[in-house]
Order: sequence, then C-alpha cells, then structure tokens
Amino acid sequence: MAKTSNINIRIDPETKTRAEQLFAKFGITLTDAVNIFLHQSLMVGGLPFEMKQPGYNVETEAAMQKNFGTQ
Repeated sequence: MAKTSNINIRIDPETKTRAEQLFAKFGITLTDAVNIFLHQSLMVGGLPFEMKQPGYNVETEAAMQKNFGTQ
C-alpha cells in the first residue's frame, strides 16, 4: 500500500532523539515505529499495550495516605 498521508506530531526534542536512537538499534526509523504502532492498534482494536496508573512501593503508599489522604 502506498504511503501518501502525513501525520504531524509535536514532541520534545530529547524524547524524539532518544526514540530514534532506540529504534535504530532495531533497524527501523521513527516513522516505521509509528506505523507498527498504528497497525498493531488496528489489529487489537485499541492500544497495543495495557495502560495502568503508576504503582508505588508500600512505604510510599503509606506516606501518601498519611500526608495526603490518598489511596
């Protein structure tokens, strides 16, 4: 299939550089990685990974509960 559409995204330069370096280790470009992400999203019918809230260790959770009343 011919690639004829463009997507413009804004991202901080450091993140872009680090991602390009990471994907280069796999022999792919940032564009290739975005295409893989989009195709995988279509195959699974959503994001191709699980999204979760960050987890904290027991001590941090206790301190947050004590100081901020969060769970």
